[in-house]
Amino acid sequence: MLTPAKKEFIEFMMGADVLRFGDFVTKSGRNTPYFVNTGNYRTGLQSSRLGEFYAAMVKETIGDGFDAMFGPAYKGIPLATSVAGALARVHGIDKPFFFNRKEAKDHGEGGSLVGYQPADGDRIIIIEDVITAGTAIRETLPVLYGAADVKVTDMFISVNRCEVGQTPGKTAVMEVGEEFGIRVHALIDVRDIHEYLQGQPQYAGILPLMESYMGKYCVF
Repeated sequence: MLTPAKKEFIEFMMGADVLRFGDFVTKSGRNTPYFVNTGNYRTGLQSSRLGEFYAAMVKETIGDGFDAMFGPAYKGIPLATSVAGALARVHGIDKPFFFNRKEAKDHGEGGSLVGYQPADGDRIIIIEDVITAGTAIRETLPVLYGAADVKVTDMFISVNRCEVGQTPGKTAVMEVGEEFGIRVHALIDVRDIHEYLQGQPQYAGILPLMESYMGKYCVF
């Protein structure tokens, strides 16, 4: 259901040119009529507002029931930073954050993690942009589990594309939940975007493309 908060977030993404409509190819090689590129957030106000959207979802779903948040390189880095700031500023939840380098550093402090260094028993949440086929999360978890005996409990994303993953009949989000025991929370999903477009006459031409794509790749 398209709530006022979801509508606000969709319009926020569109205003930042993060949610776009046209002809795109996803990381998994699928042609899609819409694309989410969080790399297009580029101002301080956008970063601050985005962090507040995520922080509200974290507060609502798990409160302060975690030890640190992780932002996978590269797009998860500014996301985790802005969410950490918003959680502390708006909700009084001051938690450490950290992220990874794509290549381990062999001088200075060394290692592949920057910021907080996880410890055994830590409950870690992941801050990410989207999940399409689940490729990124499968690359991320070995980094976290290799650093310490941590428990990754929850993952927060902007958009759940609701697309089939590696198993027929299951979305990548379902697979992540079953395979790794991680609860995935999305600010919006593809159905919210579709419902929003139904109320916008200027996007009438996109609707059949969205419906065709959803019929081909999405699982609800």
